[in-house]
Amino acid sequence: MFQRNQLSRRTSLLRCGAGFGAVALSALLADKAYAAGTTDDASAAAEYPLSPKQPHFPARAKRVIFLFMPGGPSQVDTFDPKPRLEKYNGQPSPKLYLGQQRNLLGSPWKFRKHGQSGLEVSELFPRTATCIDDICVIRSMITDDPNHPGGCLLMNTGERVFSRPSLGAWVTYGLGTENQNLPGFVAIGPGPIIEGARQYGSSFLPASYQGTLVSNPAEPLRNLASTQVTRERQRRELDALNRLNNLHREQRNDDDTLSARMESFELAFRMQTEAPEAFDLKGETAVMNRQYGLDRPETEQFGRQCLLARRLVERGVRFVQLYHTTGGFQPWDQHSGLKAGHEKNAMATDQPIAGLLADLKARGLLEDTLVVWGGEFGRTPTAEGKDGRDHHPFGFTMWLAGGGVRGGMAYGATDEFGWDAIENRMHVHDLHATMLHLLGLDHKHLTYRFAGRDFRLTDVHGQVASDIIS
Repeated sequence: MFQRNQLSRRTSLLRCGAGFGAVALSALLADKAYAAGTTDDASAAAEYPLSPKQPHFPARAKRVIFLFMPGGPSQVDTFDPKPRLEKYNGQPSPKLYLGQQRNLLGSPWKFRKHGQSGLEVSELFPRTATCIDDICVIRSMITDDPNHPGGCLLMNTGERVFSRPSLGAWVTYGLGTENQNLPGFVAIGPGPIIEGARQYGSSFLPASYQGTLVSNPAEPLRNLASTQVTRERQRRELDALNRLNNLHREQRNDDDTLSARMESFELAFRMQTEAPEAFDLKGETAVMNRQYGLDRPETEQFGRQCLLARRLVERGVRFVQLYHTTGGFQPWDQHSGLKAGHEKNAMATDQPIAGLLADLKARGLLEDTLVVWGGEFGRTPTAEGKDGRDHHPFGFTMWLAGGGVRGGMAYGATDEFGWDAIENRMHVHDLHATMLHLLGLDHKHLTYRFAGRDFRLTDVHGQVASDIIS
């Protein structure tokens, strides 16, 4: 009777063609070993990849909450006032947009000074404006891609075309996490996310560093607890499975996919103890629920996301990414209906964001938690159709708060109409370099060798914006 001799691909490389295939394989494995040795805690990382690691230098921030607004909020309607747009509203723009002549469109919302800093904020964000003295508004962001897929990937991975590890994956690779019973990187979004898992994935980094997606904050972790067996028996079963998997892995020279699967089983087992409590909002007070907007239908969804973010970072999760995707995967994309669209989006997020910042500050967490707000690009100062704005990558606004950032300041500037960043231009790579710096990581030395090259989040670019660091 014929018996199939099951050979792994690596065994085949060793046995066939005089073993020359294994020569190339050894080079790839050497790359992997080199990458593992680039961290200060390589032995600990080999034992458990998410073990806490020391930063390159003293950090100002220990954790990150990224409030991502897909679609592209309009800078001239939110945090970058342009009086000349109001003055010349409806007149032809002095600058063409992609070769097209369009008319200037003044903002339908008024700006007002807030806080001791006197920074101007649109009436779209009255609650967030109360926190302006803790916020650094970056008015000179630039990016390379005017389209949503590439823009979102560039903002979240540093690369707009090829698959690259996400920002959260790089951070957990560099620092690990402070709570071994919860994921190091959690992505929370109730709706479809453009480009899907590529925005929070780990790409060529070990799979342990990818984000854990929570698509329904009201029911965040399905099928986590076992109702069929006791915890002790479950532990014995998992130990037996690990022994078998280890034998299987040894035959395949430490297959990273299998290692990641084994680690996911272990994490799920540990999460059974702590995760249900971390994601359970029932213990929050009515006052806290109102602070985050959980008592109102228009703010409940994003408010729940923000409250979960606070609970997670409070328990040691390193990176939390919130996607405002209620009602679509790019809700801020107002090619028409600017007034109705932006008002709806701001209404849904303003109270929760202000509640998050105030709560973090009251708990002493804001000083070492970096909060980032923004989309993949901005909007044009001209009208698209009657009441819309087009994509605009040449000068837009994001803001940072906490984590060693100087609050109550505006950094950089666009021209008088909001077309181009003309002062302290900050590319996405510069933003990433600055975020890593605040976390104690040198973006030039946080590398991972893959396919014969040392990759990093910022590729060969990136300058730290030291002027915004307190």
